[in-house]
Amino acid sequence: MHIDFLKQNTADNMTDVKKPVKKILITQPRPESEKSPYFDLARKYSVDLEFCPFIQLEPIPSKDFRRQKIEITEYTGVIFTSRNAIDHFFRICEEMKLTISQDTKYFCITEAVALYLQKFILYRKRKVFFGTDGTNKSLFDVINRHKVNEKFLYPCSENQQDNEIVNWLRQHNCEFSTPYMYRTISCQLSGIKADAFDVICFFTPSGVRSLFDNFPEFVQNGTFIGAFGSNTSKAIEEAGLQLHIKAPEPQVPSMIAALDKFLCSRTKKK
Repeated sequence: MHIDFLKQNTADNMTDVKKPVKKILITQPRPESEKSPYFDLARKYSVDLEFCPFIQLEPIPSKDFRRQKIEITEYTGVIFTSRNAIDHFFRICEEMKLTISQDTKYFCITEAVALYLQKFILYRKRKVFFGTDGTNKSLFDVINRHKVNEKFLYPCSENQQDNEIVNWLRQHNCEFSTPYMYRTISCQLSGIKADAFDVICFFTPSGVRSLFDNFPEFVQNGTFIGAFGSNTSKAIEEAGLQLHIKAPEPQVPSMIAALDKFLCSRTKKK
């Protein structure tokens, strides 16, 4: 996190615990299905949800990927922390006309990410593993059981390589590479006002950066902040913001579950 991105928390930034929650901003695209649990949550607590992606992904062309001099077929295990990473991994493979061995193992941050592999592989015929609760720790537990003689690929964004997973792999003497297959850029947010929401939920460190790219003078000033993933939580804390809603955690595997728990606790306080 660059030093010019850091913000100092002050007493004015501290959130009023009595503040009512009426408007929630989800920094992701609106779900395609109206049956999304997000809308059940909105009805349950009579809150307004607005969806607005804070970031967009730009693919790294295969001709640029080749400059990294990483031979994908030489690796025996692939680590995925998002569906986007899966999309771009198989896009690169297709562009380069690579055939991935059926013995390749896949290590995913959650079961939902693991199931997304079905779009690209015969799921039952491959070796797919995922963490029990969506945390990095549970992912590490799975990798640790299989790391002997494995050579890992961790596909990620060009500007998000130095993180907890990379540090863990390095500290545990794993053989690995972190090829970048896409880059994350901030969206231009002209249609919203960040201070108009009672809750803002982030899903990536780049989403947090986008907040300050678009609203450089943003002050928390009573806004509740939610984060999905340990790297996102870290980015929020490094930005000097106060974190109130955190996922995944035991019993809270998703942002929807975390919001439900948060809103329920505030309802009981009234």
